[in-house]
Amino acid sequence: MRIALKYGLLITLGAIAWVVIAHLLVPDPRSSVHSFGAGIFFNILHIAGIYLAITTLRNESGSELSFKKALKTGMATAFVYATSFCLFFVVAIFAVGRRLMASEPGAENMPLWQVALVAFIGLFLGSLIFGLIYSTVISFFLAKRKGVNPV
Repeated sequence: MRIALKYGLLITLGAIAWVVIAHLLVPDPRSSVHSFGAGIFFNILHIAGIYLAITTLRNESGSELSFKKALKTGMATAFVYATSFCLFFVVAIFAVGRRLMASEPGAENMPLWQVALVAFIGLFLGSLIFGLIYSTVISFFLAKRKGVNPV
C-alpha cells in the first residue's frame, strides 16, 4: 500500500502542476490545452506512475511478482490518484470557483454543485477504468508467468 500511496500522490502532484501552470498560461478553460493537452498529459503521467509502482514492487519482491499482485498495486495506485485528484479539485473549486473547470455546453445554466459532481464522477471513474486497463497491460508484461519453462 505504501508504494501505491507514493506513486498515486506523485501522479496527482504532476497533474496539479499541469492544471496550475496551464491555467496561468492559458486562462481560457475552453482552450484545447485544457482538454486535449491535459488528456494526453494526464494519461502519460498515469501510465508512468503505474509502471513505476509495479516496477518498484517487483524490485522489492526480488523479481517474483505475480500478475494478481501487480494488478492490485496498479489499481491501488490508480485509486489513490483518482481520490487525491478529486480532492484537489474540490478544494480548488471552492477557492477559485468555476474557472478551473472546462465548460461544457449548457453547464453555465446548471448549479455549480451539479457541474462539479458530474465532473468528479467522470474524473474518478475514468481514472479507475484507465487505471485498470493500464495496470492490466503493464502487469502482463512485468509479472512472472507460472508454468512457462524457458527453452
